[in-house]
Amino acid sequence: MSAQDRVAIVTGAGTGIGKAAALALLGDGYCVVMAGRRPEPLVSAVKDAGPAGARALAVPTDVADPDSVRALFAKTKDAFGRLDLLFNNAGIGAPGVNLEDLTFEQWKAVVDVNLSGMFLCIQEAFRIMKAQNPRGGRIINNGSISAHAPRPNSAPYTATKHGVTGLTKCASLDGRKYDIACGQIDIGNANTELAARMAKGVPQANGTIAAEPLMDVAHVGQAVLHMANLPLETNVQFMTIMATKMPFVGRG
Repeated sequence: MSAQDRVAIVTGAGTGIGKAAALALLGDGYCVVMAGRRPEPLVSAVKDAGPAGARALAVPTDVADPDSVRALFAKTKDAFGRLDLLFNNAGIGAPGVNLEDLTFEQWKAVVDVNLSGMFLCIQEAFRIMKAQNPRGGRIINNGSISAHAPRPNSAPYTATKHGVTGLTKCASLDGRKYDIACGQIDIGNANTELAARMAKGVPQANGTIAAEPLMDVAHVGQAVLHMANLPLETNVQFMTIMATKMPFVGRG
């Protein structure tokens, strides 16, 4: 099946990593359903795709809401008839305060989006992919460097991203019988609206504030595209893509 026949859903597609991935997929010929909570960034992202935006469908979606997720996948099937790729990218963080000062509501909001929302999307993708012809598809989960190592005052985000790794492994195993491949991309310091502050200085594990290198987010889009275009008998189980000199490997 060529890219021109393939259909993808990208969550959190209005900005940042999701937008970069959606534009890369559109540029390669995919039909892309772009999901996100805010309609305006989705519309803007479709415009930024240029002529390829004719193959895009913007669907405002709250991945923490089961009804909203079901509607997203139903609209995708109605519009395109199948689903070949899900990039599970939507995610949020909590305020960077001391662990003991976080409210339960702040904790739960992150869990609902980053972990429960990803689970709901995987469920709906399974239901479509196992029943379609040709059968199967691919799911790529955004794990983040935080799936490996925390930043200071990041308990909700880091805990959910570690949970994403377990969910990726389970979906990879449980999807085998349906020809569904599931992998994870762990991204460090892509230059997005949310990460731009890192260039000005962010807290480090030793209590200091330090500026950190960033990489062009377009490279992340191309990495997602590479994973997406592999044949289903081949899977990138885990990929780490990061700014080369960011503090992660070793002790900083």
